[in-house]
Amino acid sequence: MEANIKLHDMNLPMISIVVAVYNGADTLKQCIDSVLSQTFANKELIVIDGGSCDGTIELLEANSQINYWISEPDTGVYNAWNKALSHVKGEWICFLGADDYFWNNQVLERMAQELAVVSSSISVAYGSVMLLNSQGDTLYPIGDPWGAVKQRFKQVMSVPHPGLMHRRSLFERQGQFDESFRIGGDYEFLLRELKTAEAFFIPDLITVAMRQGGLSSTPFNSLESLMDARRAQKLHGQVFPGPVWLSAVIRIYIRLFLWEVVGENSARKLMDIGRKIMGRPPYWTKT
Repeated sequence: MEANIKLHDMNLPMISIVVAVYNGADTLKQCIDSVLSQTFANKELIVIDGGSCDGTIELLEANSQINYWISEPDTGVYNAWNKALSHVKGEWICFLGADDYFWNNQVLERMAQELAVVSSSISVAYGSVMLLNSQGDTLYPIGDPWGAVKQRFKQVMSVPHPGLMHRRSLFERQGQFDESFRIGGDYEFLLRELKTAEAFFIPDLITVAMRQGGLSSTPFNSLESLMDARRAQKLHGQVFPGPVWLSAVIRIYIRLFLWEVVGENSARKLMDIGRKIMGRPPYWTKT
């Protein structure tokens, strides 16, 4: 791999992309191809498979450009990510979902140029993420400047984690992901750092396309995600929940109530009417 790295890329920080997968053969190829097709060469790809039986392993065996992969049972995504940490070589680490992919082939090049000049006091950098429905149709981008979401982050996950860059030294200082979390381990880890430190937002950069339908993208799992967030806050000294968190919980209970009373299809329509009133694009009827 090193022999193909351009001189320009060698002067930019190396980026490690980590993908955790379990029976993800349907989408994994697109994910891997989006990494390997990046114009930025100073990168590595690490795939941690949880012991798949759907053709994922054969896909990995056939791809010699993957720098490291392993297939064995694990206890979840955070266990898989922690396994990868002992193998990464990059100065920056990106965790990419097996159903996600880089938005275009220049994402890492643009990202590396920004990371090369970011302050050494910054250990978290991110751009925007494009949401897709399960059919692959684009919905809308999410991701706001750090100054706009800094206070909100102390109550809910307000930065998109796919495509987010973690400085490797962050894990040396803060430790690994807490594997007792099922959904909120990425939020808890980032909260360790960002409750006092700053993050860096890269404007006008869509990093990743993220399909909806994962662990935290349904109203039923959203409640668990918020409960995980509250547990993380308590771990970091926030005794009482804040108004942003409470408001989010109330909205989820309203969604679940509508689901039960009028049925899923009607509930989705009603919730998107609410989004339209608030000036937001439709989501529920699109997913």
